[in-house]
This record gives sequence, C-alpha cells and structure tokens, in this order.
Amino acid sequence: MLSCLSAAATFSLHAQALQLKNIVLVHGAFADGSSWAAVTERLQSKGYHVTAVQNPLTSLNDDVAATRRVLERQHGDVLLVGHSWAGAVITEAGNAPGVKGLVYLSALAPNSGESVADLLQWLGAPMEGMTADKNGLVWLDDAQAFHQVMANDLSESQARVWAAAQQPIAALAFSQNVGHAAWRDKPSWYLLTSNDNALKPATQLQIATEMGANLTRLSSGHMSMLSHPDAVAALIDQAARSINMSNH
Repeated sequence: MLSCLSAAATFSLHAQALQLKNIVLVHGAFADGSSWAAVTERLQSKGYHVTAVQNPLTSLNDDVAATRRVLERQHGDVLLVGHSWAGAVITEAGNAPGVKGLVYLSALAPNSGESVADLLQWLGAPMEGMTADKNGLVWLDDAQAFHQVMANDLSESQARVWAAAQQPIAALAFSQNVGHAAWRDKPSWYLLTSNDNALKPATQLQIATEMGANLTRLSSGHMSMLSHPDAVAALIDQAARSINMSNH
C-alpha cells in the first residue's frame, strides 16, 4: 500500500512540475495511430497528456490538416513528434504557435518550399520501389516485405500483425511541398535508427545535420516505437524537459 502511495505521489509531483505537458504523436506511412500505443502508455505514466493523430495519408495537406485539428484541442504548449513520413507533416504543422519543439524519429524533414521527393533527390537517395496502384496509392501489405523494410527487429509474427493493419499512402503526397519548415525556428530532436532498412542511417544523419537537430542514436529498425518504446519515450520526455528548463 505504501509503495502504491509513493508511486502516486511521484506521479503527481512529476505532473505538477510539467509546464509542457502535451505530447502529440504523428504516425508515418503504412501505419496508424495505434503504433504509438506502447510509447503513449509510458508517457502517460510520466504525467503527460498524449494524443496520437490518425493521418488519412491521402496527401501532405490532408495529414497536416488532421494534425492541426488535434493541435487546436490542446490546452497549453505542445511537443510535436513525427515518425518517418510524418516528419514532413510536423515540419509544416509545427508552425502552430503552441508547438514549442519537434521530435523526429528516423524521419523525413524537408526544407521550406521542398517536398519529400525533392529532399531525397538532394540527398542522393531517390525513392525506390514506391509504385502506386490504379488508385494512386502505395502499399506495403506483403508481410515479408513489411518485416524486412519496416520491422526487421521485430519477430516475424509481430511484423505480420502490423502488416495486416498497414495503411497505404497516396503517391502524390511525396511531391507536395512544405510551405515553411518549422524546424528552422524551433528546437528539434532527431532519433537516428542505425539498423534501419527503410531510411538509410547515413541519410538520416544528413537530414539531422541539415536541421541542426539534437541527435540521438539507437540500434533499432525503422519502427522504433514498436521495438524500443522505452528508449523512444525517454527521448520524448528528455525533449519536453529541455523545453521546460529553457522556459524557466
């Protein structure tokens, strides 16, 4: 009983100490908001108010609009987190005044006036194997391919579950430009996943360096929120604490 009371007191003190208490998580292609579940649980236990956006993945503009709707419902400052494709989404949506920092997980981060396709071309890493179907959608619903590309550090059975729930992304999204890159004005953190088969670690490093982001390396595949939720939650907590410290 005493240990439970002690844990509750610690939770309460941590929550009261938080100034930036809102964390908004944005998923990438071939996933949905449920991919953040384990990270959400860990952040909630630390006293944060966490919301996972459900991107339609139909265009950059649509995903930004979905993220902005969630941002508008937050009370107080926000730390905005994006994985993979969602790096482009938070780069645009992060211009909202309540967003005080940006966390990128093995993510794409176009510059102002640049698309994801432009960014990858500039980096010498043009998109490959992204063929759209007759509806203009790109899929990764082959379980073996999903395991190899997205979730190489999960078991095959786990990868099959996530492949079954994967969401396609509209090919046109990659050619749509960011207006103004929020990372040019706001502090940013970048998690480089060094065992990543979807976005090469060397490419991630180029992106993080161009941004001037605070860099953390993790031996993980692309879906780090699934395979390393403790490390991902710790980085997000660290970023939020850093923003809180700078506001003192």
